[in-house]
Amino acid sequence: MDKLKKKRLRADYKKQERQKFEESLPLSRELFFDLFDFLDVELEYQACQEDFLLTQTFLEEHNVDVETVRDFLEANGAYCDCEVLFNVAERFEE
Repeated sequence: MDKLKKKRLRADYKKQERQKFEESLPLSRELFFDLFDFLDVELEYQACQEDFLLTQTFLEEHNVDVETVRDFLEANGAYCDCEVLFNVAERFEE
């Protein structure tokens, strides 16, 4: 297989993975970015407590089903507030 074909296949695969990720979002992208901003500010002033307390607070204030979002976050490698920023936020940049 030539290099150009491999490159195209890799690009197609990445595009499909991004699309699957986007389709699995339990919130709008905008609300996720608001969550990331909220966590970024809050975690500047307090250490992560290794739980989802800040995330839960944000979601409840926005009338969002916490369990659905938490399941999504855990499926994407986040098990506490700081991991939402480190593991999930970066998925939006891919």
